[in-house]
Order: sequence, then structure tokens, then C-alpha cells
Amino acid sequence: MALKGIQAYKKGSLKQDLSTADPHKITLMLMQGALEKIAYAKGAMERREYESKAQHVSKAIAIIVSLRDTLDMDIGGELAENLFSLYDYMVTRLNDGNIQNNEKILDEVIQLMLPIKNAWMQIPESAKQEAYEMKKQQSVASV
Repeated sequence: MALKGIQAYKKGSLKQDLSTADPHKITLMLMQGALEKIAYAKGAMERREYESKAQHVSKAIAIIVSLRDTLDMDIGGELAENLFSLYDYMVTRLNDGNIQNNEKILDEVIQLMLPIKNAWMQIPESAKQEAYEMKKQQSVASV
């Protein structure tokens, strides 16, 4: 019973965070969410809870696909292309790890995602604001 209350609080808190978050923070939250889902999948794998493992892997894949699909290939150039390929690889490896019940494969994806998340956290506030303003101007220009 207490777990349901905690989960409800987390969901409410997440909705509040999302409603006030800038695109940079949302991306960071997605990366953290993917890492958490992979960790949950590993735990379920260890406990031989295969249905739970599959659900967590599926959610991690959905998050990574979302990260991949929101890349701006026009602005991002080679970096966006490389991230797109890396996210595709992560999805493939998560599927492999799920099918093979292999924690090491899930660890591989964690090790690929962590440097991206850490680098994302290091982006200076001025660069975030500049990118956000540039994106707003493009949106206005395309209308």
C-alpha cells in the first residue's frame, strides 16, 4: 500500500517537473529515465522476473527511441548523426540483452548512455539559452 502512495507522489512530482522544464532538462530527465529502466530490468533479470524485465527494457527502448527521434539533424550535423547511430545501437543491444537475458549487454548500454548524460549535464547555461532562443526563432520563421 505504501508503495502505491510513493509511486503516485513520484508521478505527480514528475508531471510538475515536466511542466516547468526547459528542453535541456527534459532531455536530461529522459536519459535518467532510460538508465533507471535499464537498472530495474537488470534487477528483474537477477530475480528471474522475466515479464517485469521485458516491461522495463521496453520502456528504456521507448525512451531511447524518443531521444533519437527528437535529434535535430539539420542543426546537429555530424554530432546528431553520430548520436542517432549510437541510440540505434543501444536499442539493438537492449533487444539483444532482453532476448538473451544477459546483464552484461544491459551494462554495455548503461556505459554508453552515462557519458552522454554526463556531457549533457556539463553544458553551460549560456549555451542552453542560446540554443533555446535559436530554436524559438526557427519556429517563428517557419510559421
